Amino acid sequence: MDTGPRPPSPHIAAQHARLLESLPFEDEQDLEDAARGFIDRLDPAVIRAEDGRVVWDNDSFAFVTGDAPVSVNPSLWRISTLNVLQGLYEVVPGIYQVRGLDLAQITFVEGDEGVIVIDPLISAECAAAALALYRRNRGERPVTAVIYTHSHADHYGGVKGVTSQEDVDAGRCVVIAPAGLTGNLVTEWVYAGGAMSRRAGYMYAPVLERGPLGQVGAGLGQTNSTGTVTLINPTLEITRTGQEETVDGQRIVFQLAPGTEAPSEMHFFFPDRRALCVAENATHTLHNVLTLRGAQVRDPHAWAGYLTEMIDLFGGQAEVIFSPHHWPMWGNERILDFLGLQRDLYAYLHDQTLRLLNQGLTGTEIAEEIVLPPALERAWHTRGYYGSVSHNVKAIYQRYMGWYDGNPAHLWQHTPVEQGRRYVALAGGVEAAMEAVRAAHEEGDYRWAAELCSHVVFAEPEHEGARAQLADTLEQLGYGSENGTWRNVYLMGAHELRHGSVGTPVSGASADTMAQMTPAQVLDGLAFQIDGPRAWEEDLHLELVVTQDGAADQRFAVRLRNGVLTHREVSAPEDPAVTVTVPADGLVALAGGDLEAAGAEVSGDGGVLETLLGLIDPADPDFAIVTP
Repeated sequence: MDTGPRPPSPHIAAQHARLLESLPFEDEQDLEDAARGFIDRLDPAVIRAEDGRVVWDNDSFAFVTGDAPVSVNPSLWRISTLNVLQGLYEVVPGIYQVRGLDLAQITFVEGDEGVIVIDPLISAECAAAALALYRRNRGERPVTAVIYTHSHADHYGGVKGVTSQEDVDAGRCVVIAPAGLTGNLVTEWVYAGGAMSRRAGYMYAPVLERGPLGQVGAGLGQTNSTGTVTLINPTLEITRTGQEETVDGQRIVFQLAPGTEAPSEMHFFFPDRRALCVAENATHTLHNVLTLRGAQVRDPHAWAGYLTEMIDLFGGQAEVIFSPHHWPMWGNERILDFLGLQRDLYAYLHDQTLRLLNQGLTGTEIAEEIVLPPALERAWHTRGYYGSVSHNVKAIYQRYMGWYDGNPAHLWQHTPVEQGRRYVALAGGVEAAMEAVRAAHEEGDYRWAAELCSHVVFAEPEHEGARAQLADTLEQLGYGSENGTWRNVYLMGAHELRHGSVGTPVSGASADTMAQMTPAQVLDGLAFQIDGPRAWEEDLHLELVVTQDGAADQRFAVRLRNGVLTHREVSAPEDPAVTVTVPADGLVALAGGDLEAAGAEVSGDGGVLETLLGLIDPADPDFAIVTP
């Protein structure tokens, strides 16, 4: 198979020409805003880990300038030219951002004694580089506080690049977060983290070659860094809207917004600077109601409601808003218009999806039916660079109605492999099916060509012609995508068809994240990995004793029966076959089967524990996506 990229087709070129005529490319206000307040940049913008490997290279996106090449949707190219801007910027006197050193942005708010850091990026290496750039220009101020706006790794993962556990334990730095953040991040990135991380490799495509035929950005930012993901537990939780805290002399008023872009999320206002941090609920793109990597479906109705509440709470006072993505906006009138349109965007998608589903349309049908109102359609910040109208509408349908669309024919469908075999047979064999695929491709009907060719690949995965044709078709869909993550997903699919699986480049389940798991969460994690059919006939009874310095031991009765691992916290032994005693910091190692690293002590029938650990079926970081 020829593994090189193909050029964009005339169909893609024509699509892009039409888009250039229909969107307001003459409006360059965002370019002015994104460049405003520039002070200094990192040169070169290449960040390395201690072992020398590159974890971030913003310079690799230097080609993103000027007019869009035919291989990139011009609207996506436009936001990528804004996202690649890199350096230290003044938001207002006393508030600074470093942009272009990770998927997210890091913000520094100067206090009386030091500096408050908001959302320290994904990787400790990137956060440290951003702090060094800030200090080079603003002085050696100590970090007196860190604020996590929400429970996603690009907003806490670099924390040990700006402070240390020792400084936090000593009270020199406070870590502030919305209530429930630690539990939510563990649940999201550990319970389903294996599959999410594998699919995130498609969504952000960090392994794709950067260039006009490859990775150009992810809409919300360019891509994710690949350094060390860290975590320090919050020391101050925000538990209610209206809660006011004074941090390093700075008054901050908080607004909780749970269940929006993240399960735990908050906005906050600096009244003395009239500056509002909107977290990730009002950025310069339509966001995700359900991400392509997978997650729990978010609540766009609540999302819109919290934006209304934000306008009521802070809208009359705010003169600047900033976010951990994209660039700030200045002026009260502009801010109110922006927040109102963002609110209307999520409300419109929610309300119209419900209207149409109650008329009997399915999620797929609603996604083709909905068109945004003119004011939303022509606002740059509501474009689908990260979320999309199409997949968000399907997510809203899923939130209310589930996966089943009500058609009995769809209730018990064959697996993709069995569907593929039957589609190929229906087409008259592989060659007849491939003839139809090639015809659809030539006509520019890439959606149908991809669907039909995927059936062929699943029916006959070793058919080189089908794999090559599917790669070519996915590539054209990628070239045409306005949405950065859609482009990445399509181009990653083409890449793996041509080169084989890239596995899981980055995982949110870092050592620091895993270390925050409670004993109950560790046991839940084990339960999710038990190979049920192999465990059907087993009946195992164990006791787990978790020891902690300066705290009472926790004791759990653990039972494996009927392929199900259950646990209960108990106050006294319940005649177990084996007792395992382990320090709290050894739980993760124990779950991985390493008794020595866990510091575990085993008394009783050790064979019971060995049997249990032998029934674990760990996540596969390399599972197939575009092939069976």
